[in-house]
Amino acid sequence: MAEKKRTSHVCKVDEKQIEKLHAYLNERGWEFCAMQYAHWKATKDKTNIVAYNSGKLTVQGKGTEEFVLFVLEPEILKTSGFGYDEFSASESPEEAFFPHGGVDESGKGDFFGPLVIAGVFVDEETEPLLRKLGVKDSKVIKNPKQIKAIALKIRQAVGSKFSVVAIGPAAYNRLYGDFNNLNKLLAWGHAKVIETLLEKAPECNDVLSDKFAAEHLIKNALQERGRTINMRQKTKAESDIAVAAASILARDRFLWAMENLSKDAGLELPKGAGAKVSQIAEKIAREQGIESLDNLVKLHFKTYKEICDRIK
Repeated sequence: MAEKKRTSHVCKVDEKQIEKLHAYLNERGWEFCAMQYAHWKATKDKTNIVAYNSGKLTVQGKGTEEFVLFVLEPEILKTSGFGYDEFSASESPEEAFFPHGGVDESGKGDFFGPLVIAGVFVDEETEPLLRKLGVKDSKVIKNPKQIKAIALKIRQAVGSKFSVVAIGPAAYNRLYGDFNNLNKLLAWGHAKVIETLLEKAPECNDVLSDKFAAEHLIKNALQERGRTINMRQKTKAESDIAVAAASILARDRFLWAMENLSKDAGLELPKGAGAKVSQIAEKIAREQGIESLDNLVKLHFKTYKEICDRIK
């Protein structure tokens, strides 16, 4: 099986190298545009190059490998090693960072409650603020009060450059009926979040999410504006600062929704999908009718069918 081609590269460049690269690209018909926190952005044949003020250079798109191997390294950097010493954001976050959006969800594995998807754009000004706040994957933050406190600080730090879509149980069940596939529903939700995020942060050219299905699902669900960005997925993406921030905002909204659903149900609804969850759901179904679960749970879970079988 052929090795998958690389579609992104990050490296350091100095002022002279930036000038030399600009001249090289300009001579060959690349299109230039202004971009926040950057000297310029150049685009040609679905490949994007951004020279940031910090000295970071990003190459993204289908022509990344050819450009780095045959132009950037031999003509500009005078080095070689692409594919050997490449580092990831999780291994060296400070060196590899460049402005980008992150997307994550909460509630996917919870029988009760909504599916919440959030997106956050992080740039070179907000990145150190979020690290100082101790932003990390929401799954390792067990205290709901801490989630709430950090989520508030994230929103303050990034301003308007975040997006949250909460799909309540009733809407979730209708959408699942339409898609009949969880990954397609997730892709639709991710696309909605990304499109809103791009409206609030038009300078966002790159978005990372945790890998949950084939990449084309999200890309196909994106509208015209969203299809111009570099959409990436990787496993354990929560190690990325933008994805981690999104995971906290998603979890914060999920916990808020669970509090309100608990009030509506008249008892505290448990999280997850274990035995206790099944017991509480069955109690509600017996006391209030099986139809009462339509607005509280995700009906495609096996738990729902088991409850229906038991109370017939």
